[in-house]
Amino acid sequence: MSIRRINAIFEKDIKDLMKNLTMLITMFTPIIIALVLGRVRNGAELTLAMVYIIVGGTFAVVTTGTIMSMMAEENEKKTLRGLIQSPASLLDIIIGKSLVTVLATLFTLIVSLLIVGIGPFLDLKAVLGLVLLLLFFLLLGIGFALSAKSVAGTTAYLMPFTFLFGFTPMIGTLGLLADNSIGLRILDKFPVMQAVQAHDTSSWMPMGIIGIWVLGAAIFTYLCFRKTRMDD
Repeated sequence: MSIRRINAIFEKDIKDLMKNLTMLITMFTPIIIALVLGRVRNGAELTLAMVYIIVGGTFAVVTTGTIMSMMAEENEKKTLRGLIQSPASLLDIIIGKSLVTVLATLFTLIVSLLIVGIGPFLDLKAVLGLVLLLLFFLLLGIGFALSAKSVAGTTAYLMPFTFLFGFTPMIGTLGLLADNSIGLRILDKFPVMQAVQAHDTSSWMPMGIIGIWVLGAAIFTYLCFRKTRMDD
């Protein structure tokens, strides 16, 4: 691992991010949603599920979306394979691009939570849940990006992914699944739902389940990267 190469990748990508209007709009979308919800709540506190829709949406759209867009652009310009084959190691590339993604995510998440109320997250378990969610969405974003051949292709992955994994608390309220159905019980095990449940129990079991999701995402990302290198 080379700090110099990581820093070079980070500086290049942070400049690209600041010039990319689509990515900037993506970063500010959760903040705008938080502002709208903050206006319509009329002084009342948002439910935890509503707050986690913003949290999940931020991780899905900003974390997964940003790293997917950055790596898909490299793929589209045929520079990703060159980057992989350059002296920069796998760890250099992932850390450099991930640092930009994490920075963008933290900005969006902190501003959004300050708008809707950051109180429920001033707790060790809640913070740990956010860290695990960040890892889960970041790792899946890298894996999807390695599979996508173009920026447009990332949209095909990102839209259903965001609805299913980012806005999971909202799915139950749409009435698409019957109460106590198998589908609803499966959705209750999804990472964002487990993070919501972590607030209602003293058990660390929800953190363990999110940890299993993170492990699965790490394995998926490793397999995608290995396939990309073998295709060269």
